[in-house]
Amino acid sequence: MPQRWLLMLLPFALWGTAMAAMKPLLAGAGPLTLAWLRLLPAGLVLLLAARLWRGGCRVDRRDWLWLLLFSLIDATAFQGLLARGLAGTGAGLGSVLIDSQPLAVALLARSLFGEAINPVGWFGLLLGLLGILCLGLPVPVLRHWWLMGPAALAERPWSHGELWMLAAALAMAFGTVISRYACRHSDPLAVTGWHLLLGSLPLLLVSALAPLLDPAANAFWPAWSGLDWALMAYASLLGSALAYGLFFWFASSGDLTSFTSLTFLTPVFALLCGVALLGEGLQPLQWAGVLLALVSVLLINRRASLWHPAAEVMP
Repeated sequence: MPQRWLLMLLPFALWGTAMAAMKPLLAGAGPLTLAWLRLLPAGLVLLLAARLWRGGCRVDRRDWLWLLLFSLIDATAFQGLLARGLAGTGAGLGSVLIDSQPLAVALLARSLFGEAINPVGWFGLLLGLLGILCLGLPVPVLRHWWLMGPAALAERPWSHGELWMLAAALAMAFGTVISRYACRHSDPLAVTGWHLLLGSLPLLLVSALAPLLDPAANAFWPAWSGLDWALMAYASLLGSALAYGLFFWFASSGDLTSFTSLTFLTPVFALLCGVALLGEGLQPLQWAGVLLALVSVLLINRRASLWHPAAEVMP
């Protein structure tokens, strides 16, 4: 059981650092180039792993339509929107918006799969959202938010990368739910590999055509240093291949609401990585966010045992 929980936490730990690795790469490459370079190698690695360890990488023909939809929404749309949003927003606010997707997953899982979300679960979801707000937004913004609204964020609120990040969060939420349908008759590892590979192709095509249609667009092949390519390899092989392979393996079965609630821990891992590797310190507000995120995950995963009457009243 402890090993299973460690594996369940690993994707979110990898995602927490992959965004930080990708951010500086945007200086030498366009968002779509960054997106397909992250997806294509990851897909190939997962397909190779499926062939070596699972005995094949074929997808049942009954799952192909769902696989194509899964690829379009969770790979092409999500990664394209994420990279575009990362170019126009800070890592903190971007993390807040991306990590809000458990709320959408909970609503979809309740509607499609009948997963029970009692008041304890809803309270945990809201507590997790409050936690990532404390982790991702600076103190001055939180102080003035209630009085100034979105204007506290910038001179042109929600006009840079914020809406792109919010759209990316919704795309991942829908993709997480669709992954169950795409894995009904096929190995989740093979489905995940194919969805990354197929999802990268539209991004690759648009990225290749952009310099031909617009001379001001970024070059198709980025002029990165060795360190930049190492960061890209980390984001692709660990932050995508390993992270997505584990994520959709667990998402294909079990309680989607409980599992995706671990997304609230993504910024926690990012901050703790900064503390351990860069010697950074956490502010009191960030420690409060860490505590709220941990409590929210505990409440969501224990919601049934903490709310016995709701199991009968709210199926």
